[in-house]
Amino acid sequence: MDDPSCDPVALNNTYALFGVINPLVASWRPVYRRWIRPALQAAAGEGRTPTLLDVGSGGGDVARVLSRWATRDGIELSVTAIDPDPRAYSWALAHDNGVGVDYRALSSADLVAEGERFDVVVSNHVLHHLSPGELTELLTDTSALTGSVAVHNDLRRSRTAWLLYWVGTLPLIRARTFARFDGLLSVRRSYRRNELIDAVPSGWSVRQQRFFRLLAVFAAHAEPGRTSSSQPS
Repeated sequence: MDDPSCDPVALNNTYALFGVINPLVASWRPVYRRWIRPALQAAAGEGRTPTLLDVGSGGGDVARVLSRWATRDGIELSVTAIDPDPRAYSWALAHDNGVGVDYRALSSADLVAEGERFDVVVSNHVLHHLSPGELTELLTDTSALTGSVAVHNDLRRSRTAWLLYWVGTLPLIRARTFARFDGLLSVRRSYRRNELIDAVPSGWSVRQQRFFRLLAVFAAHAEPGRTSSSQPS
């Protein structure tokens, strides 16, 4: 998918499938309840519209579902979804379906340069795509952009997770999509808990969730210093 010359039909099919696969594997609901909703409610309690940024948003499915959950909870939320890949931006914009997310073809560094701030910053399956230097840059940008809390939600590397995904995506083996191959590669590239603890800078915590998930969490008003936890969040 990162190849600029990859099959455009397969790429579009993959963006569409993310809306099916992510709800099954990404486990955003407990993250929303534990980290995101309280921050949004706190902002709304101050008499202003809460803001949320999705970094590396791809097809925009996570940004849209978080927007819908906030609406169901009676929270008027302003959601921005950024991805530097113009193909992702174009697909997401064309498939917003009236949710009203603000899609932008930008990087986190671009928003830092613009002086932007958001109550909540999130990403889904971004960390394992980055080199160590790029990971540090993203987390540094995130802490500058976050007014309350940031949660980068990613896979946790495991042989069992790889095997389950291999079996679960067998129906896609002949489909014109990158979802199977790219997903298996992503599991192999992802972090184990201790590896991510070593990779995140001071001020970040690493939380292990069920279903082979890791969260890198930054609380803007937390005490300084890095902490870690193996307990579900």
